[in-house]
Amino acid sequence: MNNTLLQLKIKQRLNKLASNDYDNIECWQFVEAFNKAQYDWCRRNLHGMNQFQEGDEQSTKRIDDFQKLLITNALKLNKNKLYYESLDLPENYFQYKLISIDAKNDCCGNKPMVVYLGEVANVDILLRDVNKQPNFEWGETFATMKSDKIQIYTNDEFTISSARLTYYRNPIRIQIKGCTDPNTLTVSTADVECEFKDDLTELIIDESVKILAGDIESVLQMQRAQAAVEQNN
Repeated sequence: MNNTLLQLKIKQRLNKLASNDYDNIECWQFVEAFNKAQYDWCRRNLHGMNQFQEGDEQSTKRIDDFQKLLITNALKLNKNKLYYESLDLPENYFQYKLISIDAKNDCCGNKPMVVYLGEVANVDILLRDVNKQPNFEWGETFATMKSDKIQIYTNDEFTISSARLTYYRNPIRIQIKGCTDPNTLTVSTADVECEFKDDLTELIIDESVKILAGDIESVLQMQRAQAAVEQNN
């Protein structure tokens, strides 16, 4: 969906198509509201907090909606005694999905291992528990996240040959040509359109209208937009 149509739809739902009053919406407000709406919608639905309680892969609809944001990148690791630690998470990181590793020890070559995400508070317990501690023979270990880094535990029993992080990236922020981007405070030299398919863009437009209507204290439009987001989610 191009940005001209996107703005037109937002104005229509705010009842501002022919308005010349003080509530006219400037282009940077469209950009800020729509980009915020993308984040709000993604956070809510990745966690299954919509009316159907569907998380990111609990229905074909959710899989279809979020597959565009799901990517896999190699992790660069530094070795410590009990774990390997990654460099900082990617700049476009949004939410964790999966860690995959290949490991080896003195007697066996590379093999894939299952990595469970654990809690930092339970590291000592996990390392002592024979059913949960890193185990090369069973091909299982655990990882934690702290200070924008990932720690993959080995208990010094094997080495990690390669690691890959699968995660949801940030949605691409829209930009409107000639408009000051509130995120960078620079004038956009080209349009950057919403990357989602049109039916999902329509939902994010309603989410944007809800934000803008709340900003200008337009209660009726805000309630209508809120209902549209949930009923069509």
